Amino acid sequence: MSADRARSALVASLVRDGRVRSPAVRAALETVPRHLFLPGLSHGRAYDDAAVPIKVDDGVTVSSVSQPSMVAIMLEQLEAGPGQHVLEVGAGAGWNAALLARLVGPDGAVTTLDIDDDLVAGARANLAAAGYDHVTVVTGDGALGYPPAAPYDRIELTVGSTGIRPEWVEQLAPGGRLLLPLTVRGSQLSVAFDHTAPGRLSSRSVRSCAFVRLRGAGADPGAEIALPGDGWRVQPACPDGGPDDGTDGTDGTAAVLVRAVAGEGTDRPAAAAGSGADLWDGLGLWCALADPGTVRLFGPATGPGPALFDLGRARAGLGLVAGEGCALLLADPPATVRSCGPDGGTAAARLTALVEGWVAAGRPHAADLRIEAVVPSLAPTADAAAAELVATAGTELVDTAGTRLAVRWEPG
Repeated sequence: MSADRARSALVASLVRDGRVRSPAVRAALETVPRHLFLPGLSHGRAYDDAAVPIKVDDGVTVSSVSQPSMVAIMLEQLEAGPGQHVLEVGAGAGWNAALLARLVGPDGAVTTLDIDDDLVAGARANLAAAGYDHVTVVTGDGALGYPPAAPYDRIELTVGSTGIRPEWVEQLAPGGRLLLPLTVRGSQLSVAFDHTAPGRLSSRSVRSCAFVRLRGAGADPGAEIALPGDGWRVQPACPDGGPDDGTDGTDGTAAVLVRAVAGEGTDRPAAAAGSGADLWDGLGLWCALADPGTVRLFGPATGPGPALFDLGRARAGLGLVAGEGCALLLADPPATVRSCGPDGGTAAARLTALVEGWVAAGRPHAADLRIEAVVPSLAPTADAAAAELVATAGTELVDTAGTRLAVRWEPG
């Protein structure tokens, strides 16, 4: 298949599925040759709707060319236009930077940076081969932004972050937009923030996503607890703990979870079952925002254990830990909540109420979230601003960069 044909087929599918909505994003995807940024792949594979790893360290992917459907979603969120100055954090192979250059046109400017010299060299070569050698490609720590070319009308991260760094907000022009994959209680969300006032951001759109993590000064390894026995792991919504969450990895908590995944405990009906996507988007996010005791469990595809959400190569599901008890949501119909341990009844009651609340609210997902943010070091009246946000929000969070977030659900 020719490159042009493969590219046309990909863009047509993205339009059909609603990933591409604007003429500008469609034109960029139709024009920029993705295969030139993936020279080792056939045209068919280069235009598959799939992410392609381009650098792996110790078995972990640290850089990739993002999935075209996710790229399209984020470009629509970003709304970059002619004449704008854009900073991209996470150059990768350079494909997204070329798309941005196409969107801002000859009167605009795109700066893209990456933390590794080899990635920067590769991106620079790929951009030149595709005819976009006017894009500025620099080596740097993305957590710090790139002050020499600031301010920017748009800043886009193509790597995941657990916090909104003040450097990004400081380098954003008034009224500009910051788009980043932000981890919120274990769920990675592509959030488009508008810069509404000094140190203040307000979300315009939220979508679920999955990206490799930011490295350098903003790196966060995440938190997982390995359970003894058959390879199950648990990811707490609040790694640092919370009231009565029991997520500190104590022997007692681990033992209760091991018994629960082995099938011991008491089962009761639940209001709804979940899908694999609901682990992070939808029910899982609803539970994690409402109760710091929420956990996500991941286990092997075979061997003992309950029927949790089906992820193909592994099983996974939602749970809630309370003291020395836990509850798991089993996804196979009929939906069931399993409780285990001395405090299992308390955990089951909390999890059951959360599931019922999600169903009653119309099963909201990430797109129904609204997030307001205050960066204390940049906001002149940070305490008052944060108090104002919290007064109208369902949940207050403080991210790893110290930014205060107010999160609320507004189902459409």
